[in-house]
Amino acid sequence: MNCKLLSCALLTLTILMTASSINGQITLSDSMYHAFDGRGNPVTLDGIVKRLADSDAVFLGEEHDDAVGHALEAELFRRTVQTYSPNRRVALSLEMFERDVQIVMDEYLAGLISENHFLLSSRPWPNYKTDYRPLVELAKDRHLDVIAANAPRRYVNMVSRGGRDSVKAVSKEAKLWLAPLPYPDPSTTYADKFRKLMSTSGDPNAQNTNAVYSQALWDATMANSVANYLKQNRGSLVVHLNGGFHTESRLGTIEQLLNYRPKTRALVVTMRSMNDFQKFDPATQTGLGDYVILTDAKQPKSRR
Repeated sequence: MNCKLLSCALLTLTILMTASSINGQITLSDSMYHAFDGRGNPVTLDGIVKRLADSDAVFLGEEHDDAVGHALEAELFRRTVQTYSPNRRVALSLEMFERDVQIVMDEYLAGLISENHFLLSSRPWPNYKTDYRPLVELAKDRHLDVIAANAPRRYVNMVSRGGRDSVKAVSKEAKLWLAPLPYPDPSTTYADKFRKLMSTSGDPNAQNTNAVYSQALWDATMANSVANYLKQNRGSLVVHLNGGFHTESRLGTIEQLLNYRPKTRALVVTMRSMNDFQKFDPATQTGLGDYVILTDAKQPKSRR
């Protein structure tokens, strides 16, 4: 066996060992989901991963309580690492960590601090250990970068309360944790969609312009984090996780990404938990992503 084949074999074995040693909330099976392209044609996970050969970034849009969706994210990331990391830099990017904890993330990935101190200092989401840890641990094992992509929540809240210009008052150091100011406006389509979502959920701030701009800061900072990484690491491939609303129909974070890096080849995978997950509904699901994965809503929900 030549060195290249041996390297690939060892990589595959390492990934399989890592996957089997880290337990998520469910064990994924093919009966739990159906994958389609944006027009409703059936596809496979391997088919999605194959498309990444011509992509700079893939955005996996989840429903945060969808345990099947989380298992799919871990599986797609494993297959992406296995396929591309021998010859291409692969990075994991997460909405679930904020830019000001990047140094903590880097220290943990480098083995400088314990996992306990990493968790104490990085403000992980309550479901981190079951839903996101498998991906971070695989990245750590394979010496891959993990991008803490999101804006610190305190500044998103600042915009929600005081308007988009309120963050101009933060320190020069703090501005490094945000998209460059002033960050771009959200598109009219995305802003209208966001207001409709808030109104449907009964949020009294549905027509509050500040709320729209706080969402835009979230999107712009994640997009800027991905764009910065791609600029600094030519030829790399970023796998980014976020709530599906941020990227479905290629709005929000995708629009912001193209503001920062217009030629970025971005792929969107939108996951939706559905009772009738075996059937693609052209009226409501067409174009939700370049790929749409419907998951079995009858499966237990992710515990947060």
